[in-house]
Amino acid sequence: MLSSSSAEERPSYFMPPNVVDAKLTVAAGVGDCQGLKDLPGKEDSRAKPVPVVTMNPLLLSSSCSGSWQDLELLLNSGSSQLHPSVRYNQEFLDLLMAYSSDSCISKGVSTPKASDDVEASLNQLPSVSALSLLEGVTIEGGTALHMVATYGDSDGFLRSAHIIHSKEKHLLFVRNKNGDTPLHCATRAGLSRMVSHLISLAKDEDNAGVNRAKELLEMENKLQETALHQAVRIGNNDIVKLLMEENSELASFPKHGTSALYLAILLEEDIIVETLYNASHMKLSYSGPNGQNGLHAAVLRGTDLTKNLLEWNNDLTTQRDENGSTPLHFAASLVRQSQRGSVCWQVLEANPAALYQSDNKGLFPIHVAASVGERRTIIMFLKKSPSSAGLQGTMGRTFLHVAAEKKQVKIVSFVCRNQSLSWILNMQDSDGNTALHLAIQGGSLLMFCTLLGNLQIHLNLSNKKGQTPLDISRYKIPLGLFDDQNSETKIHFALEVFNARSGNFRRDHFEEDYNHQLKHTQREELKKVKESTQTLCIGAVLIATVTFGATFALPGGYRADEHTNGGTPTLAGRYAFDAFIIASTLSFILSAMAIIGLMYSGYSILNPHSRRIYFFVAWYFATTSVTCFTAAFALGLYMVLAPVAHKSAVAICVISPLVILFNKTEFWLKWALLARPLCTRIGLIRTLVLVTTRIIFNMLMEFWPIIFIFVWAAYTRNQF
Repeated sequence: MLSSSSAEERPSYFMPPNVVDAKLTVAAGVGDCQGLKDLPGKEDSRAKPVPVVTMNPLLLSSSCSGSWQDLELLLNSGSSQLHPSVRYNQEFLDLLMAYSSDSCISKGVSTPKASDDVEASLNQLPSVSALSLLEGVTIEGGTALHMVATYGDSDGFLRSAHIIHSKEKHLLFVRNKNGDTPLHCATRAGLSRMVSHLISLAKDEDNAGVNRAKELLEMENKLQETALHQAVRIGNNDIVKLLMEENSELASFPKHGTSALYLAILLEEDIIVETLYNASHMKLSYSGPNGQNGLHAAVLRGTDLTKNLLEWNNDLTTQRDENGSTPLHFAASLVRQSQRGSVCWQVLEANPAALYQSDNKGLFPIHVAASVGERRTIIMFLKKSPSSAGLQGTMGRTFLHVAAEKKQVKIVSFVCRNQSLSWILNMQDSDGNTALHLAIQGGSLLMFCTLLGNLQIHLNLSNKKGQTPLDISRYKIPLGLFDDQNSETKIHFALEVFNARSGNFRRDHFEEDYNHQLKHTQREELKKVKESTQTLCIGAVLIATVTFGATFALPGGYRADEHTNGGTPTLAGRYAFDAFIIASTLSFILSAMAIIGLMYSGYSILNPHSRRIYFFVAWYFATTSVTCFTAAFALGLYMVLAPVAHKSAVAICVISPLVILFNKTEFWLKWALLARPLCTRIGLIRTLVLVTTRIIFNMLMEFWPIIFIFVWAAYTRNQF
């Protein structure tokens, strides 16, 4: 096999031709050739789209491999343009003759054997039109020049590009299905030599004052991106410099859409950003998608880029995107941006008036900072412009309203502690709602307690519906089944303690409206009971099963039959044993009663009211059985461990009540939250009385089995 003068390696295979149209017939023999010739004549006179011609596999193979000899042989076969002095690849000759032997172009031509002389093979090659070959495209719509530009920039690829361009100059400007030219492809592949070569080919076409190179550089694909965008996307600063040297105005394209500068900022290509600015001589576009500019992207990427853009073009601070957001809106949404030199600080210093620009929803930068909970950013805004605290959006809401709605407790707490901001505490929005109204509507007890702790908060302001905070809290309490530890219940209770008033309407009208808004159908209530019953029943059955087994498998075992009182427990008579027996018995009885109550609550033959009663009773018995079960567990371990490991036994008894305390976690936390505002509003003494009464009552309801267990054990021990 003869070797080529080019050092590139060629594949020893080629791709099969692709069928792209049902009306195109593959010419497999001589008879089919005439069919292809007659096909256009059989078409009707109506205009039809031109069928896509699939690229010749050998052309595709030679283009992708960069073998200019094979490419020249294929395009100049059978013509006088062949160079006998060039050493052509015998393997490619064999493939060419094999591919051509059964096609139309080989009609009347004898096929030489692989062992024949190469020059004889060249003389017998069929005459193939270079134009017809170069019309073929790949599935992506790429021409042979696209392929050459994509796969390499060695000498072989550069010469291949020159050969193709010499045959069909217009291919340099042809776009594929994505709108990419060969220059796009070469740039995307990072082939700087090929990029320079394609630009040189375009310069060779300059005539009559037409700058073909400028035209090529400014061509955009379907994404409205030039070759410069591709260079930025791959982060190749050398190609960026090359393109900008050829056309210093290239960074100003496209006129509308994502500019190369915006893309470089978004990709954090700081060096490329500097190159674009310096090489463009300030003739560059800052535009981005959705109406954004480069500063919108810079504030999301860091302080250095933001600083540069503010120095280059300070007007960017006032420009708004399609949502009406300025760069300061973007900066205000970032976390930890309040320190000097931060992104938000830089934009604010560059244009303090941006604080007073709202977006399309009427939100100012201070509203954005409040919605994400950035307290320090708000402090920075207020120091720069104290009057910005009262800015109201389209719904008439201040940043305090936004913070209350978004449950940003840090912001609300800051406002409540700051005396200079007391004038916005009771501001009402366009619906008449204050921050307290919104906090209650959101059902946030923490937010409610934070506001309630400030005595300047008015409790009786009515909104446009005539509803005070007390009315809203009443609306938030659901009808039917609900847990009295819910935040809505606590909020309503606190407002009643503070003697909050209802709005200006009759009580019966309020109840009618309340029942209308929160009306539950009977089916929904029964579904709630059914789902809750299934969950609660699992726990009750488990406790009943364990305690039943523990009663007959007592700690310490039983006395032997030959002993006095044979068959009785060995630990009988001890205080801990008596307490253990009572605890196990109560646990079993209460869980069994809970199971029975849950059975009745699930009976569809009972009326809904009775089913709800059975469910609540069963729920109380089930939770109380947990207390007895925990006590039985601790006492059982104490009996068997106390004689040999007293400290461990005591530790178990101390740790075990954590199960009961965990059952009341929500109760303790919510009363802890209410304690501070209660002290502020009604005083310390009244708060202590109120809270202590509630806690003692709840403790008695929860821990009465413990009291009964140990009192009964002491009583039986004294009696016997």
